Amino acid sequence: MFFHEYLFIRASLFYLVYTALLGVLFYVEPGWISYLKSSHVHAGLVGFFLNMVFGVAYWMMPRPGQLKQPGLEAATLYALNGGLLLRLALEPFSLTHPGRPLQALLTFSALLQLAGVLLFAFAMKQRVVTNEMLWKLRKMREARQKNGDAKTHRTSDMDRDT
Repeated sequence: MFFHEYLFIRASLFYLVYTALLGVLFYVEPGWISYLKSSHVHAGLVGFFLNMVFGVAYWMMPRPGQLKQPGLEAATLYALNGGLLLRLALEPFSLTHPGRPLQALLTFSALLQLAGVLLFAFAMKQRVVTNEMLWKLRKMREARQKNGDAKTHRTSDMDRDT
């Protein structure tokens, strides 16, 4: 498991605990439900569920041709969680103090989350291939290795002749 995949899973567990704590808070202070209900749902669905899905998919999905995507993984992680944290911090205040500045920041948080989802979809599009495509990539890799080995052998044969 690479570092960003690890962070996705850790973030997922953080949001799971956060969501459970908010659920308990709703029984202790029922008046807070109206301010935190949307945050509670969003933390559970985006925070726990999407982080878990994204982390496991980046970790477990096949990487055709040994594809590496650390930049996409990092961008997905930071966009999704940056937008989510901004929403969770600002949304309760926007319900009590509505205004354009908070609304603009909440819109920005939604766009960050959308960017994270789009980055993930783009990354997975490169990984989701048919068996035929995998065999073709494997044959191409083997041919490159064979050609590379043949060149190496020819070079070493020439070296022996000199």
